[in-house]
Amino acid sequence: MARADAGRRARSLLVAVVLGHVLLISAQVATPAGPSVLRTTVVAVVTAFQEASWRAAGAVHSVWDGYAALRGVRDENLRLAEEVTRLRVQLQQVQANAAGADEMRALLGLRPHLQWQTTGADVVAGSLSPDFRAITIDKGVGDGVKPDMPVLNAAGVLGRVAQASARASTVQLIIDRSAAAAVRTSRTRTEGIALGNGDGLLRFEYLSATADLAEGDTVVTAGIDGVYPPDLAVGRIKRVERDGPAYRRVLIEPFADFSRLETVLVLLSPAAVPAEALAAPQGRAAR
Repeated sequence: MARADAGRRARSLLVAVVLGHVLLISAQVATPAGPSVLRTTVVAVVTAFQEASWRAAGAVHSVWDGYAALRGVRDENLRLAEEVTRLRVQLQQVQANAAGADEMRALLGLRPHLQWQTTGADVVAGSLSPDFRAITIDKGVGDGVKPDMPVLNAAGVLGRVAQASARASTVQLIIDRSAAAAVRTSRTRTEGIALGNGDGLLRFEYLSATADLAEGDTVVTAGIDGVYPPDLAVGRIKRVERDGPAYRRVLIEPFADFSRLETVLVLLSPAAVPAEALAAPQGRAAR
């Protein structure tokens, strides 16, 4: 064992001596360019290591720059998305204001056709119950509003004031199940009662068996129920069903769109002289 260890030490010593001689010779032997072989070799190794390090650093830097750029693009996209959302909300507000202005102009254009003192009101709430179709307006007793005063817009009759407080009032819409209004057709002056059907339509009831009705006939208020003055536009007859000589079912489609009520007129003091009949809106054709 000792002899084997001595042999290994001798061989290691021999290798070290040979390497030392090679290094000494390399340091003394010059290359054609001038520097020694040892120096040239060391410089080449160091240069290769530096190049590898610079390439690795460049790759890491490129990856980092790409990541930073992506983060910047993501942040910019988020900012642009927020800006687009804000602009869309502003556009919706402008469109809503324009629609409200159009409705107000329509009401102002309606007033010259009415022979009553009126007051405009904004709708501030609506009923969520399908069994009680009503709206709340921002005018009340302090503004001269009282129960049973008619309420309408540029399209036609909306309903009547059911309750009035100091600064607000509840308006029962004519499409409410318990609402009723005396009406008649413009073509034949056939009179009857329009009752709320609960689905946005009105039932035309208490008709004479000899009444002359047809789909598309315009229906206006009759002015005999003590609430609505005569000849205010209500709607058009949508469906006529007969059972022999008698009418089984007649449905009226109101002119007013009850799904988008914003501004209304309240008739405060009807005059003795009836107003000129309100023409049916041109935008709602008979069905």
